[in-house]
Amino acid sequence: MGAKKRYSLQRTMIIYFLLIGFASLLVGIEFLADFHGGNLKNEIWENINQAGDHPVDQEAIFSPIDRMRSKAMLMVGIIMVVILIVLTMFIRHITEPLQHMIGISEKISSGDLSQTIRIDAHNELAELGRVINETASNLQEIIMLSNGLCANGQRHIEDALKQLDRENLDANHVDSARQSVHRLKMELDTLSEFVACFEFYSVDRHDVG
Repeated sequence: MGAKKRYSLQRTMIIYFLLIGFASLLVGIEFLADFHGGNLKNEIWENINQAGDHPVDQEAIFSPIDRMRSKAMLMVGIIMVVILIVLTMFIRHITEPLQHMIGISEKISSGDLSQTIRIDAHNELAELGRVINETASNLQEIIMLSNGLCANGQRHIEDALKQLDRENLDANHVDSARQSVHRLKMELDTLSEFVACFEFYSVDRHDVG
């Protein structure tokens, strides 16, 4: 199966603005054709000449202008419909996914690592959602590993204390306690090696002061 085609937000925004620009351009061309074609001027001039020969209703004289006004209202309506369609597409494909990501990220930040971002798209928003999901999954693995190490460390400490709390300590009890402490040290070393794989934000003491 081939890789899914990926669309960038930049390309999507360009398409949205091109749709609005194309509709506005068509309206402008239509008006320029009417005004510079000469038909409107000739029709008005003919109506004025007819009014000089015999009485003509004023509405009949300016009927071409009224027709242009109706056409202008129609063109404005078309542009408004195009803008409404583009706005709906913008809200559906950009605003709503962003709000979804913000809501899920706030829940993850508050400690609910079971949340997952789901965006049915192939753009930067979907990629960002995937990264946030992987981050939450990694945090969950770190916490589970830390809990396991803490549980093992606590068990080793309890075993060592039991051996040391015996009234009649002998070499075997001391050796058993030493082994428990050694296993605890190994668990802590494992945790230290795991933590060392990460880079942490450091605060300069001068900045704190």
